Amino acid sequence: MKCTSCKSGLLKPTFIDTIFRGHTCTSCGGNWILIQDYVSWKEKNPQYQFAENISEAEVSEATDSKSALLCPISGAIMQKFKITAACEHRLDYSVSVGGLWLDKGEWELLKSEGLAGSLNAVVTRQWQKKIRQESARQSFQDLYRAKFGEELYEEVRKTREWLQSQTQQADIRAYLLAEDPYSAER
Repeated sequence: MKCTSCKSGLLKPTFIDTIFRGHTCTSCGGNWILIQDYVSWKEKNPQYQFAENISEAEVSEATDSKSALLCPISGAIMQKFKITAACEHRLDYSVSVGGLWLDKGEWELLKSEGLAGSLNAVVTRQWQKKIRQESARQSFQDLYRAKFGEELYEEVRKTREWLQSQTQQADIRAYLLAEDPYSAER
């Protein structure tokens, strides 16, 4: 098979970290993994713990293909999946084949993020929804921090948490929002 990323190398059968089957490009060093091979290995080795102490140099070498990639088996365009809300890297997944393309260094990145043992979960709808929710939450936090300033934001956030814990929160909100809470007029 030709490499889906660099298009010049060949995908040679190999073992990822010498533990489960995959294909590695002879030119760019990317890896093609069938999720079924990964899950099969994982089921046979449920106690296996991936090393997470990856050097910063290995992680910083991780490349990320920005353009759309074609599945090396079906030729269909692969979908891009984020691995975490904080990480910009995206993995390329072939829905029709169940194959995952990892650019050079992305396997090490997954291990450093503690996600090598969850590779099959990363490409699920639930995982991606959780990432979108985390990203939205972070965006709003950043927005409020910029709007209020760090000190005021922390104070307002604590007050909000306190208010949420009160059984009479609706009455408290009404009191706080009233122009004059001691007046009979609106």
